[in-house]
Amino acid sequence: MSATLLVQVVSSFAAAAIPLLGPILTQRWGLAPENIGYVSAVVSAGICWFLACGGPMLDHHGPIRTLQFGLIFVAAGLALLSQPIVSLGLAGALLVGLGLAPNTPAGSQVLMRTAPTGHRTLIFSIKQAGVPLGGAIAGIVVAPLVLAFGFVGAVSILVAIVLFSTLLVQAFQPRLDAEKGPPNKGWARLFLTPSSLARSARVLNAHPALPMLTAMGVSFSIAQACITAFTATYMVIQHGASLAQAGLYMSVLLATSTVARIFFGWLADRLGSGLLLLSVLALGAGTAILLLVWSAAASHWLIYGCMALVGATSMGWNGVHMAELARASPAAIIGDVTSSASLFGFIGSICGPLAFAMIASQTASFTWPFVLVAGQLIIFGVFSLVIVQLAHRSHR
Repeated sequence: MSATLLVQVVSSFAAAAIPLLGPILTQRWGLAPENIGYVSAVVSAGICWFLACGGPMLDHHGPIRTLQFGLIFVAAGLALLSQPIVSLGLAGALLVGLGLAPNTPAGSQVLMRTAPTGHRTLIFSIKQAGVPLGGAIAGIVVAPLVLAFGFVGAVSILVAIVLFSTLLVQAFQPRLDAEKGPPNKGWARLFLTPSSLARSARVLNAHPALPMLTAMGVSFSIAQACITAFTATYMVIQHGASLAQAGLYMSVLLATSTVARIFFGWLADRLGSGLLLLSVLALGAGTAILLLVWSAAASHWLIYGCMALVGATSMGWNGVHMAELARASPAAIIGDVTSSASLFGFIGSICGPLAFAMIASQTASFTWPFVLVAGQLIIFGVFSLVIVQLAHRSHR
């Protein structure tokens, strides 16, 4: 778990720096602030690319070596993002996405081999807590790094941290990659082959619960991608917060979600029903986002409270979701199932920020897009609760 958690924290730290640097990036590129959403969409496209085509690479190299390749992609992507040319920046965003994607299938492979059955959801949630933990660290340190070393200097430090972590993970590689699949020398060719969504859909028919879990992941992914991509810029542009203040807001949001992921993992193990918990979280997340929008012009302390609620509900779901997917999957295709479900989730992560950016441009406001994000979560939460209740009655 320590290896997967380290990679998750470091890669999430680097990825979370991108929206925090959004106002500077868009200014350097001569774009409107809301266009940072397109960068988020390209990152998600890179994630989708790996999830669709990276299975042979994971089988050939093993989970830890694949995670190391991912960290190298993230470092290269950050270096390109720091350039004052839009095309290079978007290429960098694509590389960052390719680097982030291995965390899901590779981490699931490692943890399913090693996690005790009775605490599996908790273990998955601790690993997934690395996502908001890395983001919270970014929220605290990115703005001071920019002030102390300038934009390029701050990005250089981020790149150095990612590369150093790549070396640290090597200590785990020989042991944890010992059970990798048979060599597949054609993995590079397959990685460049356009994927088929039909194949991913077929994999998700391996268990009746998987389509519902996948759809739930899409709904949460839309919300999480929009919150991560736009909240900092929203507070700076629409409510006059400084970059440092916006970073602190995001730190509260992400730190709370770190604790929430672990708590919800423990709670799901006790309840024995991750699907029910996910349904309740969808309702809570939609309500919390609406509360944030209505309170964004209020006192700092009220905003901090709203950020905590949004972080806990809209970003505390991932560990429970991953564990439920792994639990419902046939053992031989856990990596394929988690990759396929995550692929559809990240399609939501692409479409969500794109739609958000377009609506924000049309309305000249971030308010309506946030309301729509909240609304789709609430609708889906009600629908999934009905499905859970019907399934419960049918088993009586």
